[in-house]
Amino acid sequence: MMGCWILNESLSVILVLLWLGVNIYLFIDTFCWYEEEESFFYTRVILGSTLAWARASAVCLNFNCMLILLPISRNLISFIRGASICCRGPWRRQLDKNLKFHKLVAYGIAVNATIHIVAHLCNLERYRWGQSTEVEGLLAALSKLGDAANESYLNPVRTFHTNTTTELLATIAGISGLLISLAFILIMTSSTEFIRRTSYELFWYTHHASVIFFIGLAIHGAGRIVRGQTPESLVLHNVTACRDRYAEWRTAALCPVPQFSGKEPSAWKWVLGPVVLYAWERIIRFWRFQQEVVITKAVSHPSGVLELRLRKRGFRMAPGQYVLLQCPAISPLQWHPFTLTSAPQEDFFSVHVRATGDWTRALCRAFEAQGRAPTEPRSLPRLAVDGPFGGALTDVFHYPVSMCIAAGIGVTPFAALLKSLWYRCCESQPPLKLSKVYFYWICRDPRAFEWFADLLLSLEMRMSERGKTHLLSYHIFLTSWDEDQAFHIALHWDGNADVITGLQQKTSYGRPNWNNEFRQIAYHHPSNSVGVFFCGPKALSKTLQRMCRLYSSADPRGVHFYYSKESF
Repeated sequence: MMGCWILNESLSVILVLLWLGVNIYLFIDTFCWYEEEESFFYTRVILGSTLAWARASAVCLNFNCMLILLPISRNLISFIRGASICCRGPWRRQLDKNLKFHKLVAYGIAVNATIHIVAHLCNLERYRWGQSTEVEGLLAALSKLGDAANESYLNPVRTFHTNTTTELLATIAGISGLLISLAFILIMTSSTEFIRRTSYELFWYTHHASVIFFIGLAIHGAGRIVRGQTPESLVLHNVTACRDRYAEWRTAALCPVPQFSGKEPSAWKWVLGPVVLYAWERIIRFWRFQQEVVITKAVSHPSGVLELRLRKRGFRMAPGQYVLLQCPAISPLQWHPFTLTSAPQEDFFSVHVRATGDWTRALCRAFEAQGRAPTEPRSLPRLAVDGPFGGALTDVFHYPVSMCIAAGIGVTPFAALLKSLWYRCCESQPPLKLSKVYFYWICRDPRAFEWFADLLLSLEMRMSERGKTHLLSYHIFLTSWDEDQAFHIALHWDGNADVITGLQQKTSYGRPNWNNEFRQIAYHHPSNSVGVFFCGPKALSKTLQRMCRLYSSADPRGVHFYYSKESF
């Protein structure tokens, strides 16, 4: 058990170190090869070590570009998550960090791209300097190769006064390199958390510049600007014997003029598989887009929350999963993730959408749902659904004890879990491994409690009737209120039901003391594995991660908290 606990805590670090180690190995191995390879000896005379810097970073770029699409291949991740034989325990939890790995690989691309660009800028300047009248000896002889008939050039810059920028942009490598760089800069700068929160549409559209990025990457090496000695020339022209006899190359039979050619492009070989896989993902999405989605109900809830109840032939889900929604009337390209809020046992699937951005506000307007009664399905615009896809919260039922913590609209993933909990606890087979759920909801707006309180009230009544009240313990925290609300709360505090939610369990005011909450759960479950599942802001996520580390016992027989955060 102790080994398993250590593995759970350190597996992420091990995987990151493995990724970093492969990058370092590829860089050093390629660097050393270009520094020592005989066919590039004459190229090194002109370029020096910047040749190796450029080529080593290029190989690392290819490796990371191969990886960048895999973490966002949702169907692949869902398939791996469902393959419980090869993906259990700590390995399964690593799938929840797919977006973190996607970002990490993007940073790797950024670092290696910077090295690659700087190295090639230095190479261009060295090529230009090789044509200077001040240059003598072997360097001058190599730079002049290609002027006579039956000679292949080594230096692509043919005169000292050539404008290297203009010369570069006249080549396939230069144009494609510029397009790749611009596309990547656009993608990176629009991927900041601030832009994703304030303008998700900008983030969504600019990410499609990845099409330009991968096309440019595939053809980037076709220009073959960096050249090395051909294998045939190496047989006839021994570098060791002939490098000091450059003045006799055109006359000596034993040292003929060396011949050069560009290295065959290889980037497309690295990225072909992942690109085909991701293209297949898009084909599946297009196929799902064509499938009919029946909207059975659209309901407006308080705080600008829109509930959509949907049906789709062959749709199967599990608690904690999410779908991608598209509304062609708003945008024919945008797909947005939403957690499913219905249970698998229900004859529909539902999502709750909060009007926080341009697209979600437009969706609420399209359904005419804000401040109105349930809408007739016949008058509603068309929706397309892709999914469902697995998420971190699907593992709630795999623990004997689970803590479910939500902040604000982050409560939506837990609606499906609590509904499914009710259905499953009423079923005799198979017996639940889960014996206790602690549910926490922290929210600022009292109106936001109203739509979810109905679900909790229903669960409270049903579990009381079935004698299952021990299964669910819920705690609701209100963090913001005005003076009138405070007076109203104080006036009705002694009532049987809570004045805010109508539940038997009273609402707490302020923020939870997580030290006390974790300490109590650790005390009541001294030898259990406790799954901690969270959906909400990053700051609270860091606090909960720290609590999990702090209150996990060093004793293998003690309590251990395993943290998972919902992310799309």
